[in-house]
Amino acid sequence: MICRGFPPVVGRNPRVLILGSMPGRESLRLRQYYAHPRNAFWDVMALITGVSKTAPYALRCEGLRRVGVALWDVCRRCVRKSSLDSDIKQPESNDFVSFFKDFPSIHTVVFNGATAERLFHRLVAPVLWTTECPITLLRAPSTSPANARMSVADKISVWQKLLTNRLGDACQAP
Repeated sequence: MICRGFPPVVGRNPRVLILGSMPGRESLRLRQYYAHPRNAFWDVMALITGVSKTAPYALRCEGLRRVGVALWDVCRRCVRKSSLDSDIKQPESNDFVSFFKDFPSIHTVVFNGATAERLFHRLVAPVLWTTECPITLLRAPSTSPANARMSVADKISVWQKLLTNRLGDACQAP
């Protein structure tokens, strides 16, 4: 099945861009990033933004914008028969050249898992930077329930430390 991603969730002056690979089936069905109920992404973001993971999607996205986090996926389109990243075929990247020109305030990209990082380095980085990368690139553990090697609590802990170090005072305690 051909899958098409979403536009970015982004405010005026984002400092951190979180990149996934491609929305899964539940996310595509609901037209929301990280909609699978067992994905820990919104658990993590609740600690960073102070907005409950059960709040309406628009409020959760507004919380990201408020603290300087943008959210997008590496792929704008791919062929995938399931929600698994390993099933991504024929990936096409989003337009990051324009995105980074439009949002020069971004100083850090955080990949939500290894596949997003791998796809970015394969599809995007060679087009963006021919010499030196001016942005810090970090990989966080995938928040997906398919990443069963880590507990949800451990994922939350790693993400919270990583984002708190990058966002500083913008982070909200719950």
